[in-house]
Order: sequence, then C-alpha cells, then structure tokens
Amino acid sequence: MVLRILYILILLTFWTGNMKAQNTTFIPTIKVGKVLLDNDSVQYVEMNNVYCYPPKVFKDKKERIRYNRMVRNVKKVLPIAKEVKMIMMETYEYLVTLPNAKARAEHLKLVEKGVKEQYTPRMKRLTLTQGKLLIKLIYRECNSTGFELINAFIGPLKAGFYQIFAWTFGASLKKTYEPENNAEDAEIERIARLVEAGQI
Repeated sequence: MVLRILYILILLTFWTGNMKAQNTTFIPTIKVGKVLLDNDSVQYVEMNNVYCYPPKVFKDKKERIRYNRMVRNVKKVLPIAKEVKMIMMETYEYLVTLPNAKARAEHLKLVEKGVKEQYTPRMKRLTLTQGKLLIKLIYRECNSTGFELINAFIGPLKAGFYQIFAWTFGASLKKTYEPENNAEDAEIERIARLVEAGQI
C-alpha cells in the first residue's frame, strides 16, 4: 500500500527521461571568490547557513526515540523531495519544447516505464510514515501539494481518483506543510534545515 501511494506521487512528479540518482547526503559547501570594490579586489567566503536552535529537551526516553526516528526519516526522504523539485523544473522546461500534446503524451508514456523500473525498488523500502513525510517535504520543496501537481499534469479527474486512493490508506495528497502553524511541521523544518546544513 505504501508503494502504491508513493509510486503514484512519484510517477506524476518525475516527468523526465533523464533521471539520475542524487547524492543522499548534504555536504556543507564553501565558495571562495573575489569582488572588485573601489578599484581593489576583495576576497569573500560564502558558506551554507548555520542554524542555532536551543538544545532539544526530551520528557522521556520514548520522546527521544520518536525524535531520532524523525531525524532518520527526514534524512531518508528529503533527498527524494529535492529530486522531485529538480525534476519538476527540468521537466517543465523540456515539455514546453515539445511541439504538441501528442508528443508530450508519448514522452510521458516512456517516462512512466522508466519510473517503474528505477523507483519501484526504492519506494518499496519506504514505510507509510516515510511516505506521508515525503508528501509534506514535496510540498516544502515545490510549494504545491501532491494533489495540485497531479492536477496540473494530468487533470482534476485523475487527481481526485488518486486522492481517494491515498485517503483509503490514511494519507492525503492535499496535505500541506505549515511549520509556522503546526508543531509537527515545525519540528520537521528544524530537522530538515539542520540536515541541509550538514549539522546533523
């Protein structure tokens, strides 16, 4: 059941024929350069953001285990969400170069076959919890729900069908990500930022 929900979401978001596995670790980067300032060259260093949060305080061992599990899940799922964002941008640019709807439909059929072959083994290893987290992180990266992405690519009828399908397994493609208003999302955001910065 997890595989089907995630496969649908990934199938509808990974619209490209040139899909590559991405690095699943986030390494802090440092850029060094020079700029011209008042006829003098000045060196500068550009680094990743460094986030400072108060130390996490746990009420009990159970809460610590839950937090550690969330960190593990974010580390596993965040790279996939970032792949979705990159592929969505590449795909949009590619689809607009195709001459007509028939060419786009043919391309999407080829992509569907490639997605099945490449991503089915990867999605089988995700749990339902990780699948729900993936839906939220895709919203974080793409600023659109899974439902909106499906609707944009293949229309409202299929988007509604897939939403009902996801709902039967306790998930929702309309799930939003609101770290400002939701305590769980705020915790996910904190973890995601620390992972991106290479701090955890």
